[in-house]
Amino acid sequence: MYEIKNFTARKYQDEITETSKNNNTLTVLPTGTGKTSIAILTAIERLKQHPHSNILILTPTKPLSAQILKEFKEKTNIPEDQIVLLTGETNPKRRQELWESAIIAVATPQTIQKDLENERISTSVTSLLVVDECHRSRMNFANTIVAQKYMKQSKFPRIMALTASPGGTKEKIDEIKNNLSIEAVEIRTEEDIKEFIQEKKITWLEVELPEELKKLLKFIKIAYEYKLHDLRKLGFTKPINLISKGDLISLQKKFAILARKRDPSAFYGLYITAVLIKLDYAAELLETQGIFSLNEYWKKLDKETTKAANTIKKMPEITAAISLTNELIQKNTKHPKIYMLKGVIRKEIERNPEAKIIVFANYRNTIEEILKELSKLKNIRASKLIGQKLGLKQKDQIETIRKFERGENNVLVCTQVGEEGIDIQSGAELAIFYDIVASEIRTIQRKGRVGRTRTGRIVFLVTNKTREQGYKWSAYNKEKKMKQTLLNMKNKLKQD
Repeated sequence: MYEIKNFTARKYQDEITETSKNNNTLTVLPTGTGKTSIAILTAIERLKQHPHSNILILTPTKPLSAQILKEFKEKTNIPEDQIVLLTGETNPKRRQELWESAIIAVATPQTIQKDLENERISTSVTSLLVVDECHRSRMNFANTIVAQKYMKQSKFPRIMALTASPGGTKEKIDEIKNNLSIEAVEIRTEEDIKEFIQEKKITWLEVELPEELKKLLKFIKIAYEYKLHDLRKLGFTKPINLISKGDLISLQKKFAILARKRDPSAFYGLYITAVLIKLDYAAELLETQGIFSLNEYWKKLDKETTKAANTIKKMPEITAAISLTNELIQKNTKHPKIYMLKGVIRKEIERNPEAKIIVFANYRNTIEEILKELSKLKNIRASKLIGQKLGLKQKDQIETIRKFERGENNVLVCTQVGEEGIDIQSGAELAIFYDIVASEIRTIQRKGRVGRTRTGRIVFLVTNKTREQGYKWSAYNKEKKMKQTLLNMKNKLKQD
């Protein structure tokens, strides 16, 4: 019989396992508190209930898959050759062979979706489907499709959904619940299990845009505000100073629907919203990233031949903005965040030469700039962790993480791929948010990369008097609302 080894469950892990073995359960726990361990406990319970079944774990990336695979091998007595990894890099026929021999299969959702659709595998004897990072289980995404097929195929279905952050609204959480056939909700906040939570010290560092960048930003904003008035021609009456990027995206979607119905005004609406979204994006790059990222955007825009792009390129304010951008590039002008970032990292390494630091940034261009600047600092060995679409293969992602764990590199500069679930075994002491995200899901995920085994520090870099200050409070309020919504759901489901 399969058993747990080298691991003693905490009380809350046992409690959640008891719920999960008998109900399709959404489990929400702070990062670093053992969600995978609960999946392992539940998997063993399900294998005891159904001795000839298998277990399927879905997780979004190969680094995460490798990590979960390792935990199952370390914490159970299941034969290692029956704990397998299935990804798109494995030949389909070989995947089929591995699946048929597996007791535990860890896989990316897209891989399992393809294998189910091509009838290479069946989940008829799968007694547990674990959906890691289940906040991705939206609309018709792979998680959703696999879960629906599983519920139809399995003789004894059970779904366990894991996340630190399902979303800030009841609608988002309900969507996950419906897509994954959830029957019970288990949530533990930092306060509930504080004896197992490492302290995180949070610091907000504000920087001020220098005058030359403010002048450049003003050119872009004048062009943006000028085009905003064209929305009046479409009957949009909201005060111009209150129109947000969210409003523009909503309008664009509305015009797209009308365009399919051949509404003549819709095409003009799509054109205007496209112009405004592009200008707003340029302003955001300057406010949050700096000259280098903005200059790359101007180059990209120059190659575009759309009506919106051509309009922007002809606007005198944008012509002036592009000219000033080139001047500032020649002067090697930097966003003040770069200097602040270098100062924080330099002080941290001087204080603790063995420190490991993670830097989060939204854009690849910014990451390249950060790496270039950090290469100038003494005792700093920086590497980048980016997604496959940006050029880093999954095996290289895993090796980058391993080098960081071993201390061969002491700064890891990440895009979004570094946010979800990656457990740096030796721990990272400091996380720096180069830019602020409005998403409560991404903010929670980023925070979770430090303070897993010891007290951690988080530094937010914020550009004063810009949209970043709004993003800060948006994420905070959404996170607060999310926790209350989940607690209400948990109590309601128990009463029902």
